[in-house]
Amino acid sequence: MQVKVHSKANLEMAIRTFRKKAQKEGVIREAKLRKAYEKPSEKDARRREESIIKTRRSRRKDFTGFIS
Repeated sequence: MQVKVHSKANLEMAIRTFRKKAQKEGVIREAKLRKAYEKPSEKDARRREESIIKTRRSRRKDFTGFIS
């Protein structure tokens, strides 16, 4: 990952940009998950829960309402 810093930008802006890019790419989330060992059964359960949440969000987003 690379963050370009302009000559007029300060260090805080560069750090903020880096954090946003890292979060968007999932680097921070992956680091938190890898901090401790996760059993395969726990990993499967977490992935199932994530998929349920993801489908609920997509259904909510795609829902246009009832046509009467």
